[in-house]
Amino acid sequence: MGRVVLSKRLQMLADMVTKGSRVADVGCDHGFLSIWLVQAGISPKVLAMDVRKGPLAAAQAHIEAYGLGDYIEARLSDGLKSCREGEAETLVCAGMGGRLMEHILTDSMDKVRGLEELILQPQSELPEFRAFLRREGFEILREEAVCEDGKFYFAMKAVPGTADDRGREGTEAGTAALLEAGCTGEREQRLYDSFGEKLLKGKHPVLLQYLGRRRKVLERLVLTMRSADMQGERKQLRMEEILTELADVREAMEQMQQSLE
Repeated sequence: MGRVVLSKRLQMLADMVTKGSRVADVGCDHGFLSIWLVQAGISPKVLAMDVRKGPLAAAQAHIEAYGLGDYIEARLSDGLKSCREGEAETLVCAGMGGRLMEHILTDSMDKVRGLEELILQPQSELPEFRAFLRREGFEILREEAVCEDGKFYFAMKAVPGTADDRGREGTEAGTAALLEAGCTGEREQRLYDSFGEKLLKGKHPVLLQYLGRRRKVLERLVLTMRSADMQGERKQLRMEEILTELADVREAMEQMQQSLE
């Protein structure tokens, strides 16, 4: 069989993996990412793991069809529980919500801290997930974004450690830029957690596209809420949430557009 061709969102993940590292692919689904990493000479060994027997069986069939059984092991696993310490340097985890991903990392934190890098693609709850990584002392070294079939996907490469140990100069430069624009420290961190510090500072075009679309959605929500037949504290709280997010989206767009001028 020929080379596997990945979707844009999976290729984004594959391109973040350090060449020569052994990979634990958690939530491997069909196994094509694992197969590509071996075919491309990026990884000498991959553990393709999934908690579901059906997808794992499909991954095993694909691995055998491509003749890569000596390089990829399909293993039934709830998160990293079936991955032994020292079996991998890189974790790839994608295709699930941020809360579930946070649970997987928390449940095997000792193993996670022993890895060299984490390639992560949460499908939801991104602000909360980025804040979780920060609280647990992980540093996000790189972030990427793609739009595929009308849906936005965001990925990050994180390493154990803290921003105090790595990249202090870049972080301080980003902080200074936002403070000059009138952002408080609290709001600055909220922007970074919501939209990704690397994406914002790197003026990523897909993030700008996402922000433009999200702004339109929120502006429509404001109009809908104002005309909705809903009274009292519930409506007020929801409106405050929407307006806060809308203000953050506009601020992020302004920052990126100013940098592009």
